Amino acid sequence: MSHQPITRNNLAFYDQQAPHWWDAAATIAPLNQLNPLRFNYFDQKAPQWAGQRVLDVGCGGGFTGEFLAQRGAQAWGIDPSSACIAAARVHGAAADFSITYKVATAEALPFPDCHFDRVICVDVLEHVADPQQAIAEISRVLKPGGLFCFDTINRTLRSRLIMIWLLEDLLRQIPRGIHDWHKFITPAELTHLLAQHRFQAIQIDGFNLFGSTIAEHLAAYRYYQSTGLFRARFDTDTRVMYIGTAMKAEPNKV
Repeated sequence: MSHQPITRNNLAFYDQQAPHWWDAAATIAPLNQLNPLRFNYFDQKAPQWAGQRVLDVGCGGGFTGEFLAQRGAQAWGIDPSSACIAAARVHGAAADFSITYKVATAEALPFPDCHFDRVICVDVLEHVADPQQAIAEISRVLKPGGLFCFDTINRTLRSRLIMIWLLEDLLRQIPRGIHDWHKFITPAELTHLLAQHRFQAIQIDGFNLFGSTIAEHLAAYRYYQSTGLFRARFDTDTRVMYIGTAMKAEPNKV
């Protein structure tokens, strides 16, 4: 019997999830739990979000946009999925948030130069068609001195085993095909791209949801199965996921 090959980096999942984005039982719902964890890290560099002009690149149905709005930020979001943008607009309006959402890609941001104080890009860089162009656009729309906050997945044997073989193929905790290991970006590669596009003060740390040993992997999975929650630590282990910040250089200071 022949098996249909799996389409990798299959982003149709997000269109399919859009009508259910905010349902507590939806497949996508666990992603909403990651914002409080990752912002514990981002807040170390940028503790004040109120009044800041912040763009969420790859906003999906609006989890991070609404998280930012709750903290008083002036929030914008872009996503290539028109279905996700529609879901984000409906939910944001119902919650009385003033968030501007646009259908767009990371490689062609529909905003003027130096428009934002901060740019967020989480769970996205491993999916974009052209990471170099995406970083160039993020740099372009950031003000000098503005902060870029990101997380993504490293391209290692361990990330392939955990993110694809274990979570997609074996446990089916993530839809099969949503990731393409070859599109994962190493910290060294991302650091190089950031430096090419006027970023400095680059800080990268492990965003450790799964632990570093087999025993910790099993414990993390059991905890998630029993509580539906994640625990995270920020450490030197960047072998699976990593998180970081970078500042756009002031003119003549690169």
